[in-house]
Amino acid sequence: MENDAVENEQGVRPRFPRVRRRVLLASVAGCAVLGGLLTLLPWGSDGPESSEPAPGAQALTAVTTGVTAALPDLAVLIDERERQLRADPKNAASWAVLGAAYVEQGRRTSDAANFPKAERALRRSLKVRADNAEAQDGMAALANARRDYRAARTWSEAALKTDRKRWTTYPQLIEAQTGLGDYKAAKRALDRLVELRKGPEVLAWAAGVYRDRGYREDAAAALSDAAAGAQAPAERASYLERAGQLAFERGDLDVALRYFQEAVRLDPDQRAALAGQGRTLAALGRTTEALNAYRAAFAKQPNPEYALELGELYASLGLGQAARVQYDSLRERAARAAAGGVDAELVLGRFEADHGAPESAVRRLRAEWRRQPGIPVADALGWALHRAGQDKEALRFARVATDQHAGGGVRSALYVYHLGMIERKLQMSGAARRHLQEALRISPHFSPTRVPLAEQALRELGEPSVKDVPDMGVEPEPKSEPKSDTAPEQKPRKKPEKKPERKPEKRKPE
Repeated sequence: MENDAVENEQGVRPRFPRVRRRVLLASVAGCAVLGGLLTLLPWGSDGPESSEPAPGAQALTAVTTGVTAALPDLAVLIDERERQLRADPKNAASWAVLGAAYVEQGRRTSDAANFPKAERALRRSLKVRADNAEAQDGMAALANARRDYRAARTWSEAALKTDRKRWTTYPQLIEAQTGLGDYKAAKRALDRLVELRKGPEVLAWAAGVYRDRGYREDAAAALSDAAAGAQAPAERASYLERAGQLAFERGDLDVALRYFQEAVRLDPDQRAALAGQGRTLAALGRTTEALNAYRAAFAKQPNPEYALELGELYASLGLGQAARVQYDSLRERAARAAAGGVDAELVLGRFEADHGAPESAVRRLRAEWRRQPGIPVADALGWALHRAGQDKEALRFARVATDQHAGGGVRSALYVYHLGMIERKLQMSGAARRHLQEALRISPHFSPTRVPLAEQALRELGEPSVKDVPDMGVEPEPKSEPKSDTAPEQKPRKKPEKKPERKPEKRKPE
């Protein structure tokens, strides 16, 4: 099992909380994990019938427990709190709720203009009452939304100092530690969260940790249970969207598409799921539908990531001018995000590496690595260095991104593809061939632009040469080229200089 392959530095497999497994209805033997789990999802209903709370109350429950809130309900909640605060400006709790609602609205719409408003409300709450865990929580969520993971960790720790048993702080701490590349600390925060709280939102956070560690089966089961237990359509849709991402990463395209479609049905404002549809439809070769899905997602949630993906899809179709329009839009949206305090360096670095100035990408991503050395940054920096012609240093970062002992337990076809292409440039033919084949095994359709390049590289590498096969069981002398971390370790004999003298002597009696 994949779980058994991941061990900590003492050689002991980390013990994550086990996920309760539901019976899989109508599953068939040999089906993919996510395919079987699809039967658990509430395709025909929005959950158990109950009297619906008022929109503002529903959004209040969502923002105070850290789950996804519906956009119309958020607008109602914000209006209610603003009116209340005009009458009672010294209400610290209401300022904290207003700030948290602005954070959620900015996150869901990709409109960073909400974040300065959120910060003003949260700081006003802290000014009214300094020892205010609700506002400290909100500041941690704001920092995570801005990709400022150091600040998010600081605010999370402050909230826990104020209230050690405040369970809603731990998801913010998990996200911050993950963004900083401290996966052991993220696991410890998850363990504490599970001790304090049970419920679908906790299962969803556990799924993220499992996925980052390479525990795909556990991640899929946790997301299935989270979706089944979610109370509100927007919350359930967010869990289905994550399940769709996981299915896409493992190459289960039909399963991923069903998850994304159901998420959009439950919550039409779930634009991440609409972008997921575009990604999946493109991989299935349904390009017209893919373009429509991407355009609709970007129109309502102008995320720079969507602009990059849509631009690359246009480029793969030979529509260079349309691709350039999307790349210009990416730069514009990244600038707006930066004006709202969002760190957009990762997406800009990835864009510059492939479509702009690789040297600029290296500068951006080196600084990002110093600030917050997570696995996505390691992969992006390694690729930028490769594109800038610095392949030996690139190999080091590509190995960090794919080495489970360094935290890169996630099985990403893109990361392994990057490693294989870097090894190919360094003339490490065997390692390059293995990793490019592995990338296509993980997900044969992971990128409309990169899959053809991987296939072309494999054709050029060809089959392993018979010259590389040891003759009559005698190991060849080690080559001067560097070795892949994932290649089997070849230990030289203790006295290699005596081999040529002893070999003829052993054969004489024969």
